[in-house]
Amino acid sequence: MNAAKLASERIEFPDNHIEADNRLSWLLGRLDMRYGDEAYYVWLKRDDRQVSESYSKRWGGGHLIMEGYCRSVLQFPESSNINRVEVASDYVGTVDANIQLFLKDKTNGMIFRLENARADFERFWNWIGAEGNLSKALNEWERTYNATASEKRSNLFQRGTRKVVRILRKLPLFVRKA
Repeated sequence: MNAAKLASERIEFPDNHIEADNRLSWLLGRLDMRYGDEAYYVWLKRDDRQVSESYSKRWGGGHLIMEGYCRSVLQFPESSNINRVEVASDYVGTVDANIQLFLKDKTNGMIFRLENARADFERFWNWIGAEGNLSKALNEWERTYNATASEKRSNLFQRGTRKVVRILRKLPLFVRKA
C-alpha cells in the first residue's frame, strides 16, 4: 500500500487497515512512536530453521537483503568464505529479537504461526472481535488460487504467506464489524 515512501509516510494507515509486510520489521521504532499500544500487532511466524534455509538462497538475483546484512551490517569482506545458512540464521534471530522487544509491552500482540494457520486465524478472528461468516473465512485456507506447477510445489512459508495475505485482503468481506 505504501511502497516507495519514506518511513514516516510508509507507516500511515487508515483506520481498520490490515498491513501484511515483513519490511515493517525495519520500522518498529516508528510504529511504536506512531501507534504505541493502540494497534493490534500480529507477528506472522514460521519455523526459524525453515526461514533461515529459505533466506540463505536469497543471495543475488535481486534479493539483496542477505548480502546487505552479511556485508554491510556484519561487515564480512567480499572474499570471506561464509556459511550462508549461518548468516541467514543470524539475520532471522536478529529480526526475531527486535520483534520480541517491540511486542514486549504491547497488550494487543499475537503470534500467528503458519504451521498452525487455520487455528491461529480462528483465534485472530475472535481476538479482534470480528463478526461475520467465520466458517467461510476458514474455508479460504483450503482453497488454491491461480496455482502454477511451481507454486503447487512451493514450501509451506511461501504458500502460507500468500494465503495469509489473500485472506487478510478478503477479511472485510467476512467481517461485518471489527
